[in-house]
Amino acid sequence: IPAEESEDELLDGEEQPDTRLSEGDTAGGSQEGSKDRSKEGAVTEETDGDGHGEGQEAELPDRTPASSNKPRKKKKKRKTKKNSAGETVEDNDLEDIDSLLERIEDPRLAPQSQGGIITDSRPLLYVEHRNLNPENELKRYFGARAVLGDQRPRQRQRQYVRSMWLTAPKNTWPRYSKTGIAMQLLDTRRGVQHFTFEHHREYQQVQFKFLDAVESMDPNNIVLLLQMNPYHVDSLLQLSDVCRMQEDQEMARDLIERALYSLECAFHPVFSLTSGACRLDYRRPENRAFFLALFKHLMFLEKRGCPRTALEFCKLILSLDPENDPLCVLLLIDFLSLRAREYTFLTRLFQEWESHRNLSQLPNFAFSVPLAYFFLSQQEERPELERSQARERAAQLIQLALIMFPSVLMPLLDHCSVQPDARVASHPFFGLNAQISQSPALNQLTSLYVGRTHALWKDPAVMAWLEPHVHEVLRMVEARDALVQEAEHKRKIRYQSAPRNIYRHIILSEMKEATAALPLEVTSQPVMGFDPLPPLDSIVSYTRPERTSHPSNESTLSLFFRSLLPNFNLQGDMRHDGDDEAGAAQDLNQGVNRLMAAMRDMLANIQFQEPPRDDNPEGDGDWD
Repeated sequence: IPAEESEDELLDGEEQPDTRLSEGDTAGGSQEGSKDRSKEGAVTEETDGDGHGEGQEAELPDRTPASSNKPRKKKKKRKTKKNSAGETVEDNDLEDIDSLLERIEDPRLAPQSQGGIITDSRPLLYVEHRNLNPENELKRYFGARAVLGDQRPRQRQRQYVRSMWLTAPKNTWPRYSKTGIAMQLLDTRRGVQHFTFEHHREYQQVQFKFLDAVESMDPNNIVLLLQMNPYHVDSLLQLSDVCRMQEDQEMARDLIERALYSLECAFHPVFSLTSGACRLDYRRPENRAFFLALFKHLMFLEKRGCPRTALEFCKLILSLDPENDPLCVLLLIDFLSLRAREYTFLTRLFQEWESHRNLSQLPNFAFSVPLAYFFLSQQEERPELERSQARERAAQLIQLALIMFPSVLMPLLDHCSVQPDARVASHPFFGLNAQISQSPALNQLTSLYVGRTHALWKDPAVMAWLEPHVHEVLRMVEARDALVQEAEHKRKIRYQSAPRNIYRHIILSEMKEATAALPLEVTSQPVMGFDPLPPLDSIVSYTRPERTSHPSNESTLSLFFRSLLPNFNLQGDMRHDGDDEAGAAQDLNQGVNRLMAAMRDMLANIQFQEPPRDDNPEGDGDWD
């Protein structure tokens, strides 16, 4: 230890200019830290060998700096230095760059500095960089030592030095090179920047090969294409679905992360994930891969047990196109908010968007928002007045939800294994008639919500809170309240047909309760994982060249033999003089001869295995 201290003192004079420079940058960054979140370059400047800034890890409260000597050496070097204003600062008053960034990003510390205003003044869809990393959430649950283990020293040897926000590159991935994807800024309107991805000519050629591989219905062709082009996004998305169907969840998730990495490397310099002012048009086919990769990634995060990180990705998807919401993540964001216990965000979203988006007409918001208010009323650290207001608001909204969507109650209780009392079970308002009489579009929404969020209602405290409100709604129904008649009228007029983005969301979510309720016009058409239900008003920038394919004149017998023998061709090569009958007869004879030769080869290759002989002559001769 004394030897290390003497070396630190010797190195102190040599590293003094660099340290002072970083100190000045830190002081300047602390003053301007409330600006755009994209200016957090201080995190990427002090990166270690694995491409991650130390600021990302220092934000976690359960990090143990005693595991290495590096933080202790830094504090020894910074005993008495000057800040950007030229004033001498003592060692105990000096905060390093990690703690400053933590203070800037910590939402619990920010309201203390500005009187509790900054939490409400931040944009609703504000995205924090640290919440995009699932390891941060896992560290909060299990601790850094349990999450990282012994992989930290090995990761310092990695070849990647570029730090990413959406995903961390792995040393098992192929080396990244330019793929031919770029992002362009189209225009800026009312402070909102509209971007789009672009495919260069070489990427377009790979895209055409990918479409040929998809039409072949052979996943091996996609694998071969990825070996030549390891960062082709649509191939990664499609192959991820194949791996997921084969129960290879780890490989499926890895392919999605690689697709996100490829797209993030193509970002425009001014494209910001956190500002909420950057837009992508889903009608452009080049942009759809980014939406789909983010959605599939958040679904893997939710299954992995990282609902807070999944919620942040959900907010990111919604901020890319909040007006159209092409993947209809509004049907999912309430569930993730409840799972992550972000009740305040859910209630704020409902308050700010209800006036222009009619969120109460969606069954998921109609039931999840009062549930969020109920959970807020159960938090003992809140003031009693606030808890009582949340309790009253929850009671009011849950009654409106039961009146507007009575078909949700019985399937919800059934999924929760709760037996309703005789009055509720026998009443026609909540009975089977309520489910039969609703439109197919409303049935899809209710089935999706019940199948996804029923686990959140299994809490005995929640059921005890729900029961008296169900009886109150029955009293209002028997009294022929005006609200009941109005809700019935709304159900008949609305929910005639679901928009295309809801169908797209149900397909991507793969909830069997909602998928079974999809209409025939959706289930009858092929759905590709790289572009499910493309918009009808797509903006196409380049088209696939037409393939010169000759019409097939094969008979049913020929197709049957080809299914048995893929190399068999009854008609032989395509003849150009099809009008010649003599030539046609000759081709038929040649085809029959080829058929006989193929059958002889097949029979010659068949080998029959003889049954094992019993060498014991005294045996009884019976076969097992």
